[in-house]
Amino acid sequence: MSLPFLPGNSLNKHLGKERFHKSQHFDYSNGVPMLVGSEKPGIGGELLVGQKIQPKYSVYPKGEGSDVPSWVAFDKQALCFEAYFQEAVPEKQEETYRIRKCKIYFYLEDDTIQVVEPEYKNSGIPQGTLIRRHRIPLPPPDDGQFYNVYHFNINQKIVLYTRTFTITSCDPFTRNFLTKLGVRLNASTAIPDDPYSNLREQMERSMKPLRPYERHDTLKQFLDHDRNVLRFYCYWDDTDNMFGDPRELTLHYFLADDTIEIREVIQPNSGRDATAKFLHRSKLPKRAPTPKRQPGEITDRTVLNVFGSTGQGERYILDSLKTGAVQEEFYKDCDLTLGGEVNVWGRRVVICDCDNFTKDFYRSKYGIEDFTPVQYKAPKASKPPRPVPPYNGFGSEEDSLCSCQGLLPKPPQKDFRKLMEKDRHGLESNMLRFRAKMATTDPIDRDRAFIISFYLSDDTIGVFEPPQRNSGVLGGKFLERGRVKKPGQELFKSEMSEYFTAQDLYVGAALNLNNQRFQLLDADEYTLTYMEQHAEEFPKANVGSILSKLRSIPEEKQSEMKKFLALSDPSNTGFIPYESFRGLLIGMECGMSEHEVMVLGRCFSEREPSEVDMGLMLAVAQDYLRKKHFETFPEMARAFTHQDRHRTGRLSTKDTRTICKAFQLPLAEDLLRALLNKFREGEDIDYHALLAGINWRENPAPPVLPDDTLKFDVNWSFEASGPAVKNVHYSALLEDVFSSATSNTDPTTATST
Repeated sequence: MSLPFLPGNSLNKHLGKERFHKSQHFDYSNGVPMLVGSEKPGIGGELLVGQKIQPKYSVYPKGEGSDVPSWVAFDKQALCFEAYFQEAVPEKQEETYRIRKCKIYFYLEDDTIQVVEPEYKNSGIPQGTLIRRHRIPLPPPDDGQFYNVYHFNINQKIVLYTRTFTITSCDPFTRNFLTKLGVRLNASTAIPDDPYSNLREQMERSMKPLRPYERHDTLKQFLDHDRNVLRFYCYWDDTDNMFGDPRELTLHYFLADDTIEIREVIQPNSGRDATAKFLHRSKLPKRAPTPKRQPGEITDRTVLNVFGSTGQGERYILDSLKTGAVQEEFYKDCDLTLGGEVNVWGRRVVICDCDNFTKDFYRSKYGIEDFTPVQYKAPKASKPPRPVPPYNGFGSEEDSLCSCQGLLPKPPQKDFRKLMEKDRHGLESNMLRFRAKMATTDPIDRDRAFIISFYLSDDTIGVFEPPQRNSGVLGGKFLERGRVKKPGQELFKSEMSEYFTAQDLYVGAALNLNNQRFQLLDADEYTLTYMEQHAEEFPKANVGSILSKLRSIPEEKQSEMKKFLALSDPSNTGFIPYESFRGLLIGMECGMSEHEVMVLGRCFSEREPSEVDMGLMLAVAQDYLRKKHFETFPEMARAFTHQDRHRTGRLSTKDTRTICKAFQLPLAEDLLRALLNKFREGEDIDYHALLAGINWRENPAPPVLPDDTLKFDVNWSFEASGPAVKNVHYSALLEDVFSSATSNTDPTTATST
């Protein structure tokens, strides 16, 4: 008896229900409203009246269910089945049907199926992927549904697009997966034989020999020596033939397969056409040219008829002794030696030389050490000297010489390497500066002072005359920078003129610059230090050669020297004034120049650095900046701060000098270098202190007199910059030179003894 349909007597179907969403069945397609969700469920996911939802995902094995989607749980997992299908072959006598083997892959993540047929050699039919991966519908009348994992089993037929496949077996993963799903798998079945495939196999077996051929394994040689080629330089004398001449050849021996290739070296203007190859790459027989052989005379095997007769059947065996084989020898690497001959199809080719790789190969493999090349041609005659016309006076001598060396005149080449090595960089000026005077009897010119600068980058000389008050002579540039010829040379001659070099300039030297004689009096500290550091280039600054001169003086002068040193040092301190030491060596006339005496004194000296007045240096710098109206100190401060990434208030000497040059600070190079040295602490410079010192607007220095400015400008680099030599340690000098005096021994006593 059913209950009446009244409130409280009927079950509410919405009890316990949590989803009440409504599926979207209508949407716009190409701007037209239409029904797009015919397969979507109703409210809350309930099926509509007469609606059936097709399953879209694979099922999970029992006991291993998960809430993750199937495309995550079954990612990269597929079931593999072995199958075949029978295909009819009409109008063919050899076969009426064909059995085609294939593999069926079922992808668990999306229930897609793929059918692949393995490719067989010379099958004559398209093979590979028969059905691309996608979801395959069931055959009619269930074509609205798709294949899932429960439709597959062994020894079962499935229809894929009207083609019937029979599943014969599966792999272990597929068997295990289906067993966990509860599918009872059938027993595996065999694939029926294909008549045509069996016929093909019989034909291939009949084509194979009953016993294998003799195998010549050349793979190891190829792998060991691939791209290894021996190169020989050869010579072929073809002068016996009409219009023949000697020919130069290059022989290449390929170690990978023992083949030889020969190329001809075509000399320029030889009158011969350049051919690709003299001999193509091939094995070269030793006894070429060989006579022609009959067909079948040269074979890999010799077959012997030893059993049976024509009527009773014949039996054949191979001749293992190779009694009738034709042996032909080819050139090997052991046959190619320097001085040996190679028969290149009747041409006598002599091996004369080889490259370094070939020498190393023969040295390591055969132990050959003698690789003396064979001289097959006379040495080239030396080119006759090309006479050069004398200099005509137009342009420089180098430019005139270049115009005589070719039809198209080229500018003379400069020593670019020397320019890059000796050019100014940072605080290294690579410039030797000397203080000089005129060697003349004129009372006016005799008191004039000059600064001679020698530039090591291009061996040029420049002379500058500092202005002097009340001298009656205008100072400034006295000689433009350029190369200066040595005096006493003929002007119009074929040989190049000699120019002054850095070795010709030293303290005490007399220079004749364009018929004007100068006497070098002194050098700055950088020049003296540079010459001492490069003593191998400057003999006058080589302490070893100077000491050798002192050791070569007679014993009488040695005794006089020791007595003079003892009298000059009554307290026996081991030191004497530099002026006394200089007067001793100059008065002894031992062939020492002023520069050598200075170098010797600097080597055995007690040097006391003389400090430059810092206030005077800053006053002179501010005086220069004031006269040039330089006021861009705030901009320089911002540039220093921008370059100081870590805000330490310090920059390297190179960066500080670069910024000063960028703002075109109107200070002389020597004065700027001296300022940077004074403000340097270690490797960095306090740029705040430097700017405060030269800022004549905010921190004006006391005014300086013109005499002080002139004196500082002229003498700072020669007198006040470097350490001054005050005293000379003569006892150490005597010990090094004569090895007969010490600091505690009286030289007079030692001499008398």
